[in-house]
Amino acid sequence: MELRHLRYFLAVAEEGHFGRAARRLNIVQPALSMQIRALEAELGGALLVRTSRKVALTEAGETLVIEARRTLAQADRTMAIVQRSLRGETGQVRVGFAGNAVLAGRLMQDMRLLRASYPTIRLELVELAPHLQSDALIAGRIDVGYCPRFGIRLEEQLDAEKIGEWPMSVAMADTHAFAHRRSVSLAAISSEPLIAYAPGDGEDSAAMLRLQFGLNVNVAHRVSSTLSVLALAAAGMGIALVPASLEQVNIPHLVFRSLKDSAVSADLLLLNRKHEADPAVRAFLSLMRTPPLKASTNRGTATKPR
Repeated sequence: MELRHLRYFLAVAEEGHFGRAARRLNIVQPALSMQIRALEAELGGALLVRTSRKVALTEAGETLVIEARRTLAQADRTMAIVQRSLRGETGQVRVGFAGNAVLAGRLMQDMRLLRASYPTIRLELVELAPHLQSDALIAGRIDVGYCPRFGIRLEEQLDAEKIGEWPMSVAMADTHAFAHRRSVSLAAISSEPLIAYAPGDGEDSAAMLRLQFGLNVNVAHRVSSTLSVLALAAAGMGIALVPASLEQVNIPHLVFRSLKDSAVSADLLLLNRKHEADPAVRAFLSLMRTPPLKASTNRGTATKPR
């Protein structure tokens, strides 16, 4: 018994007439009559009582009407769900992210866009250090990654797209000698104990300063989390070079000052597997081509020097 047989039978049962049912189905009446007889033969009994003027249902026919409607409704629902999945309108996307993607606002912007465009796609968020995101993508533990350019290893199997850029700020305790300044230069940083962000086994932020600007710095601490960097700076254990988007974080005794050297910036990357096949992930990535949010111009939570 095929689904088309059930559709043919329902058309006859609802029209009560073979001719009208055939016109509704856009087939010739003899072919319809043959299909109904084949269905009755397969089931082993009469479903319809035929007269010269109309068609009536047998008891078995009335039962089949109920079951056929249920079966066809479920088949239509299954087809719709699968087609939506093939278009990327359903499914799940696992997103790995580093803290700056949240503080910069880009991750929330993309989540809102996805919810508005594909409300049935489920998002699973996984906070993950930048240096771990490449391996997680290749292993299939996450589908996309939001991480800073610095401190990651880009594998051949991955694509990376720049989706945000922010200036750098200097974080320090409110009792630090630089706290009275409006801005701090790279040269001034070189004379101070530095809290270096070290996301993994590779280069830390101090190495970045040496490579890009030939700046030798005095590294006092190396830590692997953004919150640890800010906590040590607030405690007066040194100063830190951080993305300006972190100035939204309100930590007691922590202040931010702008960096004079505009050539220093923090980039946010979107990572994904090349030749991604999952429709939901492909739909997510297609939406991420919208412009990123602008960086906050709020320069810290503490009172600025006069």
